[in-house]
Amino acid sequence: MSAVEAGGLETQLSSAKRNVFILTAAQSILGSAAPLSFSVGGLAGFQLLGADKSLATAPLTGFNVGVAIGAIVVALASRFLGRRTSFMFGALMGAVGGTVATLALFRSDFWLFAFGLLLIGLSGGFTQKIRFAAADASPTFYKGKAISWILAGGIISAIVGPQLAIWMKDYFAPVTFAGAFTAMVPLMLAAIGVLSFLNLPAMNGRSGIDGAPARPLREIVMTQRFITGMICGVSSYALMTFMMTGAPLAMVVGCGFSSDLATLGIQWHVIAMFAPSFFTGVLISRFGTEKVVIAGLVILMACAVVAHMGVELWNFWGALVLLGVGWNFGFIGATAIVASSYRPQEADKVQGFHDIILFGLVALSSFSSGKVFTAYGWSVMNLVIWPVTIVCLVLVLLQMRAARPSA
Repeated sequence: MSAVEAGGLETQLSSAKRNVFILTAAQSILGSAAPLSFSVGGLAGFQLLGADKSLATAPLTGFNVGVAIGAIVVALASRFLGRRTSFMFGALMGAVGGTVATLALFRSDFWLFAFGLLLIGLSGGFTQKIRFAAADASPTFYKGKAISWILAGGIISAIVGPQLAIWMKDYFAPVTFAGAFTAMVPLMLAAIGVLSFLNLPAMNGRSGIDGAPARPLREIVMTQRFITGMICGVSSYALMTFMMTGAPLAMVVGCGFSSDLATLGIQWHVIAMFAPSFFTGVLISRFGTEKVVIAGLVILMACAVVAHMGVELWNFWGALVLLGVGWNFGFIGATAIVASSYRPQEADKVQGFHDIILFGLVALSSFSSGKVFTAYGWSVMNLVIWPVTIVCLVLVLLQMRAARPSA
């Protein structure tokens, strides 16, 4: 390598580190909106409803629908506005959503509250793309570290969001939880300030295309590998959302624990979702994607066992931690299986199809969580894990058998 090339690479690395630092700070701020919303969103919805409480988790369904919409909008916004401006726009939507949710709580307007959470979820769809921006802005050898930094920001978010909910929920008493969503406004505005320092390089065309013609979408999504990866990934995410959404209701409404203890449970759950990511990739490289997915499914089963053993505080917190780790292994491993089922030139359409199915079923799972809890209780919610994980285990074992070289 010449001195000129070395100097250029050093400059590129320095710029990448600066951008990753800014994006990590932004992720730490923006990412706190999700755990804050899930900590108290279902409880706030519950108190806004009348006698029929079965729609208590509908605002969180609105959040998940917003994430799905945001994942589409951010692609369009990035194309026309640039990634920095689009991220700032996403943060602004989070501030608007926090304002709308606060207003809805003061007015006791359930559906306006659901709309506020949809806007917060829309902002979350933009936040989901930060890790890709960090990777795209980095040299090849630095991409892994860049993503790890973003994941570290996720852990900070897991602490900041629930703690804000605890500190601010009674700020406007007797209007409970209004203070928590009000706190989201300056948080999102601070993220806009951080993002204003971002200087991302222009995106180049997709590289690494092997020249082979792209296959029709139908041909790709009908392969055993894609079907296995998609079903396991969607199931892991949907089960996690189903249980996480219902847990605060079960703790506070069903068992009489304080909302602060329920919020701390969500905090530990979200930390457990992100923390294993630092070594999940190493486990996949060493043991293979299928075995990591199996480990995730087994951990989800362990979550069901702990939750079904009783309704003490440790049961809830232990189950939520296992739920987070199980989601991490199951979803990341399944995503790797899906990613290996298509060629680079097929990525956009396959990922789009996958995400539509994913976020659609995740939204449905958050909506059904409140319905199932109201009608049948926490113990029946735990039973849902078993048939779903068993089906996924069978699919993964069949995939491993199909991939095994014939004698």
